[in-house]
Amino acid sequence: MMGAGHSNDPTFGLMMSSPVHLLSLGFGTGLAPFAPGTFGTLIGLPLFLLIAPLPLVAKIVLYAFLFIIGCWFCAKTGKALASHDHSAIVWDEIVAMAIVLEFAPSGWIWWAIAFLLFRFFDILKPWPISLADNAHGKSELAAGFFVMLDDILAALCAVICLVALQYASSLVS
Repeated sequence: MMGAGHSNDPTFGLMMSSPVHLLSLGFGTGLAPFAPGTFGTLIGLPLFLLIAPLPLVAKIVLYAFLFIIGCWFCAKTGKALASHDHSAIVWDEIVAMAIVLEFAPSGWIWWAIAFLLFRFFDILKPWPISLADNAHGKSELAAGFFVMLDDILAALCAVICLVALQYASSLVS
């Protein structure tokens, strides 16, 4: 990530120049001056709420589609920012957070726990998340794939913890 004033810092103009950049930058949440990934993750909740009523098969197909187009979105915006995984690119957090919420019981407490677990794994990037985070691929699209993959792996770790917490809470009650 580059500091303020560099030519590859995201701008409102870049975001509005293309629907791809608008989505990659999380409708502006990626432009936050601090913690853009955290702000972008918040957009996962409305996405989840839009998808929640769909049948399971439709959800699976839709999340797969969002992942695939996300590879392209992240690659295009990464190229525009001259950084394959610029912190302003938050589409990966948005999709991953919506997936985590699929495994959380309804209610703000569980959704907050899901959010905290996902951010924990996305920020710390323990193995195997770090493998995907450090992979860049040999092409622009491969770079976009790894940007998406590290957040999907963080989501998987968060889901495992979330399911374990749900199981533990059922034993206590």
